[in-house]
Amino acid sequence: MKKFTLLSLAVFAMMSLTSCEAIGTIFKAGMWWAFFLIAAVIGLILWLFTRGKN
Repeated sequence: MKKFTLLSLAVFAMMSLTSCEAIGTIFKAGMWWAFFLIAAVIGLILWLFTRGKN
């Protein structure tokens, strides 16, 4: 059921946006996910280093 919902949202986005807008939206979302993941990895590394010193 979840896969169908994701597929239907993707199809709706493709139909409502032009190709350039859709690609731009995908890259913007990817950029924010990359920032979030980089910050999470750096935070995890710092947490592990400070935990190891105790």
